[in-house]
Amino acid sequence: MPFWPSPISTRDVAGSGVRPGWPVAMDGQVWWTEDRPDEGGRTVIVHRAADGTRRDVLPPPWCARTRVHEYGGSPYTVTPAGDVVFANLEDQRLYVVSGDGEPEPLTDDGCRYADLLVHGGQVWCVREQHDEDGKVTRAVVAIPLDGGEARVWATGCDFYAGPAVSPDGRHLAYVCWNHPRMPWDGTELRVVPLDGALDGALDGGGTAWRVRGGPAESVLAPAWKDDSRLYLISDASGWWNLYEVGLRGEDARALHPAEEEFTLPPWQLGGMPYAVLPGGRLAVLHGRGDLRLGLLDPGAGTLTDLDLPCTGWNASLAADGTSVIGIGYAATASRSVIAVDTATGRHQALEHDAAPLPDPAYLPVPEPVLVRRPSADVHAYLYPPHPLATDGTPPYVIFVHGGPTAHADTALDLEKAFLTSRGIGVLDLNYGGSTGYGRAYRDRLRGQWGVVDVEDTIAAAEWLAGEGLADPGRIAVRGSSSGGWTVMAACCRSGVFAGGVSYYGISALGPLAAHTHDFESRYVEWLVGPEDPQVYAAREPLALVNGVSCPMLLLQGLDDPVVPPEQSSAFADALAERGVPCTYLAFEGESHGFRRIETRAAALAAELAFYQQIFS
Repeated sequence: MPFWPSPISTRDVAGSGVRPGWPVAMDGQVWWTEDRPDEGGRTVIVHRAADGTRRDVLPPPWCARTRVHEYGGSPYTVTPAGDVVFANLEDQRLYVVSGDGEPEPLTDDGCRYADLLVHGGQVWCVREQHDEDGKVTRAVVAIPLDGGEARVWATGCDFYAGPAVSPDGRHLAYVCWNHPRMPWDGTELRVVPLDGALDGALDGGGTAWRVRGGPAESVLAPAWKDDSRLYLISDASGWWNLYEVGLRGEDARALHPAEEEFTLPPWQLGGMPYAVLPGGRLAVLHGRGDLRLGLLDPGAGTLTDLDLPCTGWNASLAADGTSVIGIGYAATASRSVIAVDTATGRHQALEHDAAPLPDPAYLPVPEPVLVRRPSADVHAYLYPPHPLATDGTPPYVIFVHGGPTAHADTALDLEKAFLTSRGIGVLDLNYGGSTGYGRAYRDRLRGQWGVVDVEDTIAAAEWLAGEGLADPGRIAVRGSSSGGWTVMAACCRSGVFAGGVSYYGISALGPLAAHTHDFESRYVEWLVGPEDPQVYAAREPLALVNGVSCPMLLLQGLDDPVVPPEQSSAFADALAERGVPCTYLAFEGESHGFRRIETRAAALAAELAFYQQIFS
């Protein structure tokens, strides 16, 4: 089929996505990060002064990016004097930069750092060490800003997050958890006193105590209300709600019980999904699917949403007096750094993706839909094709997000507009296991990866055809990382798809568990179960490849530490042996998620050509 001519080119899509993130605010000044595809994917820290002028804190080739957990997170913090402490991508050392000066090293080589904050002349953070034999250890440490050795305050657990020092400097709160759990499964919030003689606290054997949490409770994002009470987020009710609790866990209470989420899963370290305001109110993010910004009165328990043009927000807020700064988004507007005056409700976009947007008529507006299944309804967002581009019943592509404990949101995505403007509809699927809909919904995937996600994806294709929305013979599926696993497995199990596109997808469980990074090295146990050859063979695409009858496109970065390239290449070889049409494209210098404009443009051009072929 000839596609409708579109004003959105591969270069437009590849050059977009200068995503701002991780805001910090202080004394009328705001800092944030930007990932810039036109600079080779470099992450820059941007400073906006109180007078509105802005500058890049880091000139090329400096790149502020931490590799803790490989997924990283917030790579910087700001001192009371306005100096910036950041993790440099190339060597993972911490550096300090003052004004327009050159960055000066704060730490030696050999470690990685994340979740940075400054208190009492020290940088408090999570430190990750990789030994020569491959062993990984983590700790919460304090590093003097004026130089000196790091002091360990918590160690002995596999993972740490969210260090927070009490206002009086006497206590440190932090989140910790151990293999095989992930942070959305079960964590603990612990507190350690800082005024003792002990140089550090060994978790489980030192002076730290548990405040809240356990194997079946995910506790996240601690912040101090005052010297003796904490705020935190817990899913004890089945939903990530906001709580207040005493120093030793006493007098815990939910501030606004609701069947809504007040945060997103912490794939990356850093950022806070709420902020404490003057007078005791809290700016909070909450909702199902996308998160809205509202004001919570802890005393009254009332929650009032602000009237803003954003349909959702990143789970990272910063407060400066009554001003709240966050990263907001909508389906037809670029992701932006937005300042909201909570006293007046006025808002201002401080920065957004500078790339020009196409005519709004070409930007699809998502419609939330439910795919009805006997086991459970499945959440999704429907993006119909551009009306002028539709000739009869259109083709559709089902988008499958990665994670798999993640979710599809309604932020502007030119990849979707690239397709819908050409007459191809998109269904963005939040299959069972996705976040944003409570713990029970994400627990649907416990032990069922390769079953629930695949069945939901196949059901979504059948629903599109059954509702008369899509041409039954022209439905494709595409996904990245764990979404690529679902794509490959769905094509193995069903003939409903005209083709499948996998970006750095997983094809085999044994090699993944053996060679992936430490953060996810035991994740398969939760997703599938203990290693069992029969179970693995019944789930993994490489073992089910004989069921594939549709063409496939596989794309892979050759420097991927999360999903090794062999995962895609082995599946491509297996398809070739069976004579199934398959194109395998590998990109030098790309990791888990393509960052360079050239790579992104080439991948999208290949994907469009693939759809042109299978939908003709």
